[in-house]
Amino acid sequence: MVTDRRAVEARSGLDPWVFAELPEPPRPRGLEWLGVVGPGVIALGLSIGSGEFLLGPAVFVRHGLTLLWVTTVAVILQTIFNLEVMRYTLATGEPVVTGFMRTRPGSTIWGFVYTVLYLLQYGWPAFAGTAAGGLFFLWMRQLPDASDAGAIYAIGVGIFLAVVAILSIGRRIVRTLEIVNWVLVATTLGAFSVLALLFVPSSVWLSGVFGMTGFDPTAGRFVLLPSGADLVLLTALVAYSGAGGAANLLLSNWARDKGYGMGARAGYIPAAMGEKVVLAETGFTFAATSDAMRRWRGWWRVVHVDQWGVFACGALLGMLLPALLYVTFLPRGSDIQGLGISAALASAVGAQAGPMLGGAIAFLGGWILFKTQLDNFEGVVRALTDILWTGSPRARTWRGGDVRAIYYAVMVTLAVWGVIALRLAQPIVLLKLSANVAGVILVIASLHLLYVNTRLLPAHVRPERWRRVALLVMAMFYATFVGLSLSSL
Repeated sequence: MVTDRRAVEARSGLDPWVFAELPEPPRPRGLEWLGVVGPGVIALGLSIGSGEFLLGPAVFVRHGLTLLWVTTVAVILQTIFNLEVMRYTLATGEPVVTGFMRTRPGSTIWGFVYTVLYLLQYGWPAFAGTAAGGLFFLWMRQLPDASDAGAIYAIGVGIFLAVVAILSIGRRIVRTLEIVNWVLVATTLGAFSVLALLFVPSSVWLSGVFGMTGFDPTAGRFVLLPSGADLVLLTALVAYSGAGGAANLLLSNWARDKGYGMGARAGYIPAAMGEKVVLAETGFTFAATSDAMRRWRGWWRVVHVDQWGVFACGALLGMLLPALLYVTFLPRGSDIQGLGISAALASAVGAQAGPMLGGAIAFLGGWILFKTQLDNFEGVVRALTDILWTGSPRARTWRGGDVRAIYYAVMVTLAVWGVIALRLAQPIVLLKLSANVAGVILVIASLHLLYVNTRLLPAHVRPERWRRVALLVMAMFYATFVGLSLSSL
C-alpha cells in the first residue's frame, strides 16, 4: 500500500504552505476602529443594495413584515460563516476558494466549479439595470414601463462603464471600496433612520420589530410562511439577507488585501494606477507558540468586531428600515418587481410628501444600487483573478508576473458581457436568478468550508464544535429554501 506523504494541503496539486511568523495585530481604541475594520463594511454596503433595498421590499410589501424572521436567521448564520471564511485567511493568507482548491479531486476541478458559480451569481449586471430605473425616475419624474426599456438599457450601460472606470483609479482597490462603502453606509442608514422616524407610525414599527421573530402582533400568532408566498422571490430574499453567496466568500479576498493575519505576508491586487505588487502564489502557516497564539487571539478580536459589530448589526438595521418605509407608503399586496422597482418608494413618497423628498429618495436609491453593482463587479473580477493566479503557472508569468494584467483582462471581458446581458431580461429577473444561485453557493460552500477548516488547517486554529454545528445548520437552512424554490417552478 502506497501512502501519500505530501502535506495534506498539497494533495490536490498546489504547493504546500510555507512556515512564517504571524504578524502582530492592531490594537485600536475608539475611532481607530474605523481604519481597522474594512471587509465587513464592504459586505454590508453590498447587502444594503441587494436584499435590503430590492428583494426585501418586494417581499414585505407583498406578504407582510413577519417574513423579517428569515433575515434575522440568515444574518446570524452568515456572520458565523463569514468568521469561518476569514479564519482560513487569517491562518494562511489565502482566499478561501484557494482552500477549496486544495481539496480532492483537484485544484483545477474546484477552480472551474467556483468560477462557474461566481459567474452564475455575479455575471449578471442586475444592479446596473435596477439603478437605471431610479435614475430614470429622477430625471423623468415617472416610473419606467416597457416602452422605456431602451432608455433603461442606455442608462444601465453608462452605470456599468462608470463602475469599470472607478475600479481603475487609486492605489489599492480594496481601500477604494472601503471608502465608497463607508460613505454609502453612513448616508443610507442615516437617511433611512430619519425618514423612518418621521413617517413610519408606531404600529408599523411594532410590526417590524416583532416581525424579525416571525410574530404578527395584529393576529397574535407566528406567521413563518404566509400562504401563497412567492417561493422563488422568498428564496432570493433568504440568500441576499446579509451578503449572500459569493459575497460571503469574497470576504476572504478582501481580508487578504486588507492585510489581516497572514494576508499581510501575501500581498494584494493593486489598481491600474498603483505600483506592481508581488502577490504570493501560495499561503503560509505558523507554529502554535504562546506568542503566536496571543497574536492569533488579537486578530480574532479584529474580525469579530468587523463582522458582529459592523456587518451583522448593520445588515439587520439595513433590512428593517427600508422595509418599514416601503410598507408604510405602498399598499399591502403591491407587486413592485418591474423596471421601476428601485423607484417605487420614491414615487410613493413623492406623491404623499412632495416631489423634492421623492427625488432625494430616487437619488439615494440610484446611488445604493450603483455602488452595489460596483462591489459585485469588482468581487467577481477579483475572485476569478485569484483563481487564475493560484491555479495557473502560465497566468502567473503572463505580462511579467503582474497580477494587474489578469485583473483588468478579466474586467474588460466581463464588462463586454455585462453590456450584452442587460438586454437579456428585466433587471429583477436577473436579480432573482442571481440570488437563487447564491442560495446554492451557500449550501455547497458551508460544507466545503467545514471540511477545509477541520481537515486542512492546523489543530491550533480549527473551529470549536459549536461553530462546526452552525455550518451544518446553515447548509440545511439554505438547502430547505432552495428546495422550496425548485418545487414551485
